[in-house]
Amino acid sequence: MAASLRPAFRRIIVTALGVLAVYGLLAYIVLPAAWTHHQHQKGLAGRPMVTQTAQGIPGDALNVGLVGSRGDVVRAMHAAGWYPADPVTLRTSIEIVGSVLLDRAYRNAPVSPLYYDGRKEDLAFEKPDGKSADRRHHVRLWLVLEKGEEGRPVWLGATTFDRGVGLSRYTGQVTHHIAADIDAERDLLVADLNRAGMVTAIYQVTGVGPTLNGRNGEGDLYYTDGEIRIARLVVDGHKATAPAVMLDSPPLVAWKDALWRNVSRAVGR
Repeated sequence: MAASLRPAFRRIIVTALGVLAVYGLLAYIVLPAAWTHHQHQKGLAGRPMVTQTAQGIPGDALNVGLVGSRGDVVRAMHAAGWYPADPVTLRTSIEIVGSVLLDRAYRNAPVSPLYYDGRKEDLAFEKPDGKSADRRHHVRLWLVLEKGEEGRPVWLGATTFDRGVGLSRYTGQVTHHIAADIDAERDLLVADLNRAGMVTAIYQVTGVGPTLNGRNGEGDLYYTDGEIRIARLVVDGHKATAPAVMLDSPPLVAWKDALWRNVSRAVGR
């Protein structure tokens, strides 16, 4: 009797090991590789997709990109109704405190620095939400590639919505707290640029990857489908004469994005 059980037991063990092997292959090799795509901007492959604070704490995830010269970026952001942030100085620090406490407008309020590849942002812009600077859409941008697939500079950015002022969960310092849905901010910025006629094409590359419980440098929760949406800007501010072209992502990535939208709704995000 015992001898007859041995072959069946071996088959169970072999089957279980086979299932585990297939699972490991799919979960850790095949699907991550299939979801990773940089065909529209190959120079971004292998680069880090999260910023850091001055203390080296992981900061905001990169979620947006722009293709164009520095002048193209500045002109496009201006046309879209986003204002350049003032540098952090004693004067601007006092002014932003006054804006928050007295509910006074300050559309060029400074943003605290974040770091990518060891350097702080090259450009920062914001779009007020109401009068006070405690609520605002804002983006920090870094020049990452001098020449991308289009032969033009490529900028990566982290765009978030400041929902209010409070204390950092990590350092206890006074800071802005962000809204968790950073994809909404990414989509808002690209839509603003597109409506202003500043975009000729839009596409995606892999960013930080699907994340439900990310934390930024102040300890604020964020979630994202993990994609970077890149807008190819017009040259020299000349408005586009046709709607922006939407370049396709691989089919599996499109499926993943659709699945993500259902998952994020299901968990009440």
